[in-house]
Amino acid sequence: MHANYIRKILDAFKKNEMSALTKEKISGVFAEFGGKETNTGSIEGQVALLTERINHISAHLQKNKKDFSTHRGLMAMVGQRKSLLIYLSRTNLTGYRQLIEKLGLRK
Repeated sequence: MHANYIRKILDAFKKNEMSALTKEKISGVFAEFGGKETNTGSIEGQVALLTERINHISAHLQKNKKDFSTHRGLMAMVGQRKSLLIYLSRTNLTGYRQLIEKLGLRK
C-alpha cells in the first residue's frame, strides 16, 4: 500500500499536476506586482504570491477532499492575505483597489 502511494505521487509530479511555484514564477509575480524582481517585501507582491499559492492549493484540495492538513495551511494563508489586504487598505486605498481589481479577488 505504501509503495503504491509513493508511486502515485511520483507519477503526479512527472505529469506536472503537483508542480509548485518555481523561482521563475515567483520572480515574475514580484516583477509584475512589486515593481521589480528583488522587491520581495512589497505588500502588493506578497499578496499576489499568496494568491498564487492559494489558487494552487485550492486546485489540489478539489481533487483531494480529505487532505485536512493542507486545508489548515490554506486557511492560514487566507488569513495572512486578509491581514495584508487590511493593512494595504489602511495605508494605500488606491493601491488596494487596483490590486483587488488586478487579482480579481472581490466580485
